[in-house]
Amino acid sequence: MKLQKISNLALYIASGLTVLMLLLFFLLPWEQEGDKSVPVFTSPFLIFQYLMVFATAGLVIWSVVRSAQNSAGADEKKTTGIPGKKIIIFTSILTIISLVVGAVLGIGEEDFTTTSGVFTPGYMVTLVDAFIWSIYILAAASAIAVVVAATGVLTKSATK
Repeated sequence: MKLQKISNLALYIASGLTVLMLLLFFLLPWEQEGDKSVPVFTSPFLIFQYLMVFATAGLVIWSVVRSAQNSAGADEKKTTGIPGKKIIIFTSILTIISLVVGAVLGIGEEDFTTTSGVFTPGYMVTLVDAFIWSIYILAAASAIAVVVAATGVLTKSATK
């Protein structure tokens, strides 16, 4: 089976499982825990999300290793028209900038204590803010990249 077909199959399976998990999460009844209501499917949904994160991290590592092995000594821009090195550098810099922006926006967060008494120090709240802002920035960049890729602007300019 070609790598493209495996990739498409993995995408369809992951998307289908995610939709199924979301439907179960939102459509199953809620249960009462003390003074609050929570969805019955919360724990399995969180476990699924952790599994997806670990699977994604593993696939990213595998992809980087495989790409490095396949393109050792080759100039990707000449063979595919895609400037792979520039994309990797841009993505890395954007990730670092998004984390720095998130950390700067979260500076000065106060300690947080929930109503049940769980204490979170301010530096952890700042760290969470950094990751949340990073997710927003990278999601916006991904959406822009998808639109640009769908238009074919980069492919057309590379084939001239």
